[in-house]
Amino acid sequence: MQEYFSEAIVLDREPVRDLDDRFSLFTKKFGKLVAKAKSSRKITSKLSGHLEPGSLVLVRFIEKGGLQLVDALKFSRTTHSPADLYRLHMLLAESEPDQRMWQLVISKQFDWIRALKLLGWDPNGAACALCDATPAHAFHIPSQEFFCANCSSKSFKNELIYIEHARDESAGKASRTTE
Repeated sequence: MQEYFSEAIVLDREPVRDLDDRFSLFTKKFGKLVAKAKSSRKITSKLSGHLEPGSLVLVRFIEKGGLQLVDALKFSRTTHSPADLYRLHMLLAESEPDQRMWQLVISKQFDWIRALKLLGWDPNGAACALCDATPAHAFHIPSQEFFCANCSSKSFKNELIYIEHARDESAGKASRTTE
């Protein structure tokens, strides 16, 4: 039986069966991992309070019929919204450690433009997949395509990462630092 230990950010929590949960965690050592925690929804569970999405935790896993989360200790909390955490869960590949992405996600300066660049989708110069308009306004997670403002309004909002909003925030940060 293998045992693993790492710092992690809880990205998503999904109920499984009666009292179990499946957690998606982005770990410092192993990248994104999906693990099951037995009886985590019991009222006496010592894991439950530590494993809310957005929590920075120290976790211990074992391999026993799949990856099982056996211990967790919350030491901090991120400022990311639940929607952004879920988008990260959808974008990150499993078992692909990435120290640059880890540093970006735990930093206070997280933005989607830098995150998409690290993941291989550079929004600068990207054109709309439907009408070829530039600049791209949003990134559609399921299709992994960029869309302009007009075409992105035809998609599901919870499947989009808005680039223009991130560009505006980055420009605001840059202008504040130069003043």
